Amino acid sequence: MKTLFRDPQFEFQMLRMLGGAASGSADVGECLSTADRIVEGDFESWHREWLATAERVEGIAERCLAGGHETSAREAFARASNYYRAAEFYLHGDPNDARIADLFARSVRCFDRALALQALAAERVEIPYEGASLPGIFYAAPGDGAARPTLLLQTGYDGTMEELHAKAVAANRRGWSCLTFEGPGQGRVIRERGLPFRHDWEHVVTPVVDYALSRGDVAAEQVALLGQSLGGYLAPRAVAFEQRIMACVANGGVFDFMGSRVPPVFSRAQFVEMVESSPDAFDEGMRAQMEQNSELRWAAANGMFTFRVETPSAWMKEALRFELSEVVGQIRCPVLVVDTEDEASFPGEAQKLYDALSCPKEFMLFTRAEGAGAHCQVASPALSQQRIFDWLADRFAEAAAG
Repeated sequence: MKTLFRDPQFEFQMLRMLGGAASGSADVGECLSTADRIVEGDFESWHREWLATAERVEGIAERCLAGGHETSAREAFARASNYYRAAEFYLHGDPNDARIADLFARSVRCFDRALALQALAAERVEIPYEGASLPGIFYAAPGDGAARPTLLLQTGYDGTMEELHAKAVAANRRGWSCLTFEGPGQGRVIRERGLPFRHDWEHVVTPVVDYALSRGDVAAEQVALLGQSLGGYLAPRAVAFEQRIMACVANGGVFDFMGSRVPPVFSRAQFVEMVESSPDAFDEGMRAQMEQNSELRWAAANGMFTFRVETPSAWMKEALRFELSEVVGQIRCPVLVVDTEDEASFPGEAQKLYDALSCPKEFMLFTRAEGAGAHCQVASPALSQQRIFDWLADRFAEAAAG
């Protein structure tokens, strides 16, 4: 699918923005007019133009609210929140850039103002975690407060839990509760609390399950976990250890975070040895490539930001630990492995994960012809939710039947 950019990184991020129109977190015209002002491949231009759009739309929200038009204000605050997120997206090359914290705070503020104007039983929560806490939002299923099936929902390498709002609302429409959360390396946890990614994600999800089951409105035998993007590694890793989760969705599946990024002239073991034995040479080569390739420039900058390291080689050493071969055989719950025809972030990884699983499993492919061939079906959220959530509904029904 082509948008207004030739640059693959900008093209995908624009599809991601346009997909928000289905849930009201973007407007197509606002996205296209912003894109028309952006200089191809220029991260500062992307920041500048999305910031201008975000501030303009937030101003609309403020005027609507002052005039007593709460519905219009809610809709504009929701769009502004997403536009501020986009404005911050490419700033991670300098972790000390003050704009990161400012724009993230603005995005969250607009999200919370939109949330306060919605008729949802949604509350921000803090989940106890290793002497600190992780942020979450609990969306209670409509009804009388009885224990309900509950979806634990997490993002991956670069998303925020606010971006998961549409999926949480879709879960509510199906009669489920939903708990969105962020772990180390993600959203507020890296930006405000400074906790970097960790590969042993079971230590993140187990406290989330503990918290969910401490509530009286969560059905203990009907708790599922969905991870998207790098969450397609994090969620399967967690359920290899966490037995209280009755079903897992990996959208898209990731067996090895760096599997598709190992140069074909190396085996994985040779690549690991090269990174560890020659970090300075690796950094020099990586930085030269980053100057020429916006995808690599963003991926490495975001990696150093979210792993809290200072060099590409240090990031790569940590990222190479995100691999499931030693634990995949421990997974027992049903797993849905999702893939897309034009998967660019983790090509081939979903199939590798599916082939390695020995538990009940299903493979779900989204295609270009459906308009859903991009990573995590960003341009087709309605179709994505229909197919994935129907699979989950069947698993919840099986759990309820015993």
